[in-house]
Amino acid sequence: MTASRTIMIVNPNTTASMTRTVLEGARSAAGPATRLVGSTAASGVDSVESNTDEVYGALAVLDQVRAGEAAGVDGYVVACFGDTGLAAAREAARGPVVGMTEAALFTAALLAARFSVVTLPPRTREQSRRVLRETGLAHRATVRAIEEPVAEVHDGSLHLLGAVAAEARAALDADAAEAIVLGCAGLADLVGPLTELLNVPVVEGVAAAVTMTEGLLAQNLSTSRAATYAPPERLGPVPA
Repeated sequence: MTASRTIMIVNPNTTASMTRTVLEGARSAAGPATRLVGSTAASGVDSVESNTDEVYGALAVLDQVRAGEAAGVDGYVVACFGDTGLAAAREAARGPVVGMTEAALFTAALLAARFSVVTLPPRTREQSRRVLRETGLAHRATVRAIEEPVAEVHDGSLHLLGAVAAEARAALDADAAEAIVLGCAGLADLVGPLTELLNVPVVEGVAAAVTMTEGLLAQNLSTSRAATYAPPERLGPVPA
């Protein structure tokens, strides 16, 4: 019998309805032995759409992971496009921590020679480009956006199907994209309709991250503690 494991879906913002929406979408990808729990920031910002928001969100992610460690959580998914607080979370957690953005990008890279991220709002495009650079995939992808605030998808995103589909079609036509990555945790309910409309793979990052976390746990793999992600207390005081 496969051992059960608990994966926490970490929402860096304070909007509980977003956590519920993301958790519902993630359950469709999780295996039967996986228990998913949602966690919402206790303080900070109600959405992450700016550099300042990311600072507050990163602190919230760290607090949630520390609480998860006390509760015996096995692995974590950071459910914010841009992977807010991911590096700090890896320092704090015993088990694996996967960001939805890097998971989505690596998944798309396995499925298509070129792909495009469709995110929202436009000012967040650089967050996607940053992760593309860090993963070494910037040469294979473009980033597009629709003019909608993240608050518009806290309770689902089917009302944005037309706008996202139009931008995705433009990516297929103008950018030579062969797959689409949805660039927000609240867009999961667009995967089915977009796949049918576009006839190309549509990747949703939280689902991709859940399955990657399951795979790491199944292999008894976690974050290296050799240097970069060693817990801060093991590194000693910062030199003067």
